[in-house]
Amino acid sequence: MKTSATNRRIRVLMTAIRDGTLVPRPEFQRRLVWTNIHKEEFLRTVLMDYPFPEIYVAAGDVNEETGEGAEMLVDGQQRITTLHQYFTGSDDLILRNVRPYANLQKEEKIAFLEYEVVVRDLGSKSIEEIKEVFQRINSTKYSLNAMEVHNARFDGDLKKFAEELAQHDFFNENNVFRTNDVRRMGDLVFCLTATITVMGGYFNRDAALEEFLSRYNDEFPNGDDIRDQFNSVFQLLTKCDFPVKCRVWRKADLLSLVIETHVALYSKKMKLEAKSLATHLLAFYDTVDAVRENETESETATAYYKAALQATNDRGNRVRRGEIVADVIAKSVG
Repeated sequence: MKTSATNRRIRVLMTAIRDGTLVPRPEFQRRLVWTNIHKEEFLRTVLMDYPFPEIYVAAGDVNEETGEGAEMLVDGQQRITTLHQYFTGSDDLILRNVRPYANLQKEEKIAFLEYEVVVRDLGSKSIEEIKEVFQRINSTKYSLNAMEVHNARFDGDLKKFAEELAQHDFFNENNVFRTNDVRRMGDLVFCLTATITVMGGYFNRDAALEEFLSRYNDEFPNGDDIRDQFNSVFQLLTKCDFPVKCRVWRKADLLSLVIETHVALYSKKMKLEAKSLATHLLAFYDTVDAVRENETESETATAYYKAALQATNDRGNRVRRGEIVADVIAKSVG
């Protein structure tokens, strides 16, 4: 495939977007959702006249009557969109450390508009070919799971909070996350799921991750409070001194216990005591383990066992496990 690279001034690109002759194609792009911090850093790069990587365009529709044609932006949408937001003073761009375009001196505005962007033209290609090019430009060595796709798109405050939480001593000291969990971001999924659940309740599988990552990409105002609350939950559970082989360290079981302990402490305002809590939970977990060996007829333990055995991330099973664990916690107080 032959391509050609040329330099185009920002003013040419801005005019093309305004006139509709440069058309983004977001439907096949897996875009990084930049925070305003990312956008400002990128704008600083341009305003300081430093280069940034080339963008890719391809020939689009041609009006056979007028002879006018359009180009599709194959790769570089976030960069070009940020430049356009800056130039037009869009409300979608919040500037804290970069002066708005309207406030620049005349010579600074001209320098911005005259900045040259490297544009690689793919020529006339079908949509299928363009998609293939885009996928190969952004290819990885293996198929991305849902969290890895989110990680490629979001890098804001909520994700950073969950990354910090995943490094908590509570998880490290109890070997909660295995090597493969960390490699495929299972630790991040767990901590995001726990954080989002304490904020909005149980949800189905990974359904709420993208919504919350997007909503709290720029700011996570309750982060300090939630961090303190998790610290209290972890301190209490650490004092329970659960055995290494206790099922509580299985991720589905641990998620239920962390969430319901949080609810007990901060929603129900219960005064939990580690010794009593541990006694009741260990007795309950023993009963659950006995279900596998057909050594118990407890309907509650059987229901929990089934909810922790298959489809553990379905909302219904998360809710069921949570209700049962909540009852055990309540009994430890009474």
